[in-house]
Amino acid sequence: MSRGGSDPEQRQRASEVDATSATFRASEHQHIRYNPLQDEWVLVSAHRMKRPWQGQVEPPLMKTVPRHDPLNPLCPGATRASGEVNPHYDGTFLFDNDFPALQPDAPDPGPSDHPLFRAEAARGVCKVMCFHPWSDVTLPLMSVPEIRAVIDSWASVTEELGAQYAWVQIFENKGAMMGCSNPHPHCQVWASSFLPDIARREERSQQSYHKQHGEPLLMEYSRQELLRKDRLVLTSEHWLVLVPFWAVWPFQTLLLPRRHVRQLPELTPAERDDLASIMKKLLTKYDNLFETSFPYSMGWHGAPTGSEAGANWDHWQLHAHYYPPLLRSATVRKFMVGYEMLAQAQRDLTPEQAAEKLRALPEVHYCLVQKDRETADIA
Repeated sequence: MSRGGSDPEQRQRASEVDATSATFRASEHQHIRYNPLQDEWVLVSAHRMKRPWQGQVEPPLMKTVPRHDPLNPLCPGATRASGEVNPHYDGTFLFDNDFPALQPDAPDPGPSDHPLFRAEAARGVCKVMCFHPWSDVTLPLMSVPEIRAVIDSWASVTEELGAQYAWVQIFENKGAMMGCSNPHPHCQVWASSFLPDIARREERSQQSYHKQHGEPLLMEYSRQELLRKDRLVLTSEHWLVLVPFWAVWPFQTLLLPRRHVRQLPELTPAERDDLASIMKKLLTKYDNLFETSFPYSMGWHGAPTGSEAGANWDHWQLHAHYYPPLLRSATVRKFMVGYEMLAQAQRDLTPEQAAEKLRALPEVHYCLVQKDRETADIA
């Protein structure tokens, strides 16, 4: 059957010829990048940043949060859903989650009657850690010594729960956009009797790389990023922050120690001090990007613990992932739907472009700058 216009196969061949003759530019041409840590790929389509946005716009954040609310279950002296009354704490405060996803005494589901219907035991504990007694501060607005106290608490709880459980997951969901229902600065700690899926992938990838190359994957990756420089955001004596080559979220970062460290409790006092400083700088840059309290989910990954604590985990390198959703402004976010849910992850902004934007931002919080201006105007 004859059809008007050029043949679809001819158009495709012409397009392929054009593609092979063009000069590739990551900021203009789509491509896929491999994540060797989690053994997955991401589609990078930077040209899509040119399209006008007509999708969902998030509501503005609540501008003022009361410093203390006696009805807020995370505040000092407040009564929680369990009936427990919080102490009048003045630093960090760790307590059992009143609605835990994991419990230590769950029964075993027993053997499966078919390989397609497997279930295994899942035991553990869930805790909540408040960073500060005030509800109107976040980590970037806390002092370096206050952040250092949080790091010490992270290390202590990892050691405590790691004595019994195979995996200790510390994570912070910041902002309502990331599902956080309480503005009080806090994180969660879930310890499980099993290795979660992402931890399993990172275990396989790091072990495989170490066997093949004789050194930890993330140690070599850090060296390469320090040489290439285009994805670095911050560096210090003991730490570096970068936008990973394989980043999925628009302004995703990876926080890495320069020394080979397997778990949080191994950090020296000097490394903890430096970590507090670089965290404050990173999170200040995040807030300064769109002059908003920047939402994100973050978490620490270190070597497995529990009964496996005595095993050789030299292929592991401690690291923290930051996954922020904002893309274009304080009210326009990246959605992981459609193609991302059914095929693979996709991003618009290149990691190099994201790193450049973050590097250029000041390390003084915009709120402090605004307060100084207001004080100067009054004077």
